[in-house]
Amino acid sequence: MFSRYSGKWIPDTNARRKAILERLRSWNVFSNPSPVEGIEVAIRTFWRADRRISLYVFGDEFTGDSIDRVLRTVDRLHRPDETGERKVRIHAIGFPTIFSQARFGENTGVRFATLMRLLCERNGGAFVALNSLTP
Repeated sequence: MFSRYSGKWIPDTNARRKAILERLRSWNVFSNPSPVEGIEVAIRTFWRADRRISLYVFGDEFTGDSIDRVLRTVDRLHRPDETGERKVRIHAIGFPTIFSQARFGENTGVRFATLMRLLCERNGGAFVALNSLTP
């Protein structure tokens, strides 16, 4: 969404928040229907032993071939410390836009929800799933 901030923290200012909201109003790009690569890049880019960070994943489908493989990959990248705590919390919000479509031979929206629920649970985060497009 903001290529000039690729690999960098986005400054938290009123102007930047307004710009983000404006961009989201017109955002209509379809991308790789898997959050895995972004999670891996975020952990590798922003995690440091001396800081805690939170990742927020927004999505509606997972088309990867293995939920277990994703969990193992994130576990390998992000091991608990000696007290059992992890420095990166992973939170997610799932949108119900794909629940009724069975692409790739199975319901990718349910697979996203399953993956995110497990990732959030293992990484001290929260998963919120919207179950309807109507208010």
